[in-house]
Amino acid sequence: MAVAPESSPAPRYRIHVRNVGSSPIDTTVRQELPPGASATAITAGGRSTGAGGSTREVTWRLRLPAHSTTTLGTALTATAPGSALTAPACAFTSDGSRPYDCATATWQGAAAPTKVSEAPVWRRYPVLLAGLAVLLLLAAGAVWLWRRRRGRRRVTAAALAGGAGPDGGRGTVYPRPATPSATRRRRTPPVWLLVGTAVAVLAGVIGTAGWTATRRVAAIDTQKQPTSGAWRGTGVSGPMGVPLRESAFEFTVYRMSCGAPGSARSAGGGAAPAGGQRCQATVGVRNITGENQPWHGQLQRAYLPGGRWVSTDESATRSANLGRDVFADPMAAGSRAVLPLVFTVDGRDPPRQLELRSGVFSAGVRVDMP
Repeated sequence: MAVAPESSPAPRYRIHVRNVGSSPIDTTVRQELPPGASATAITAGGRSTGAGGSTREVTWRLRLPAHSTTTLGTALTATAPGSALTAPACAFTSDGSRPYDCATATWQGAAAPTKVSEAPVWRRYPVLLAGLAVLLLLAAGAVWLWRRRRGRRRVTAAALAGGAGPDGGRGTVYPRPATPSATRRRRTPPVWLLVGTAVAVLAGVIGTAGWTATRRVAAIDTQKQPTSGAWRGTGVSGPMGVPLRESAFEFTVYRMSCGAPGSARSAGGGAAPAGGQRCQATVGVRNITGENQPWHGQLQRAYLPGGRWVSTDESATRSANLGRDVFADPMAAGSRAVLPLVFTVDGRDPPRQLELRSGVFSAGVRVDMP
């Protein structure tokens, strides 16, 4: 299986299905469509099903000769500029119960022209520089006035101290008593100068701190979900059809289907419990490490409305995989598998989210169901 988006104004996908075997096979190809999307064009032989006025999936029944390739296609309703639509597709056995292979692709629309919003006045560089220049000019003017007044006072004091007496400075027979000199007081800057300088310095510090804090907050990635304690890696979440990675595995949920409550033929095979239903998730698992990695059914969970969750129904999952226990052996390094996982839930509401993880201490991934 391979799915590729087309470069077109509206979402379009090409689905390539290849039979690599030496004998013809019958297969059912299903393409999941994003919530609210509707198919406007389907290649010959395709059939759309849905509910609530929107197409949920497109289905083809094919008979592929040996070593042959068939190309299918769909077109969806136009979306808002810049939106992205993911539409995974899987090839199942003729009865639609077990997947042969799955693939996914995301169509990305042309981004709408963005309107650049102006920064606040206090964050504009010209305004900051102009304000700083005004403060420096005021401080320089204040210093100049203070030095000028101080110079005038010194000149006046020197003139009074060295002035000539009544005798024209010739002196007398009897020496004149020395005139006691006035005690000089240390000049201090005016209060208004000190206050102005302090205000200028304070304004500069506050402006610099605010600008630095704004830059740091803008650099924070709000999409990251931190983990704590003994978790390994960072937990990630996303929609169906998007590959999501955790510490050891890359998970991709291609499809989720639930049987009618209590029906004899429910997803995963066998009769569902009274008042409950079985839901089968088609999951792609890739070991992205260089070592064999075990994983366990009890760590794969389906979350129901209200926060309740259930683990994988291992007996129903073994039945859906033709008696093979997919959790018995570790996954080989670099290997990939597409598997059905079955969850038995009570009530009529389907799961809202799947939580998948490779190990007990892995942060895992969460996949939102449409």
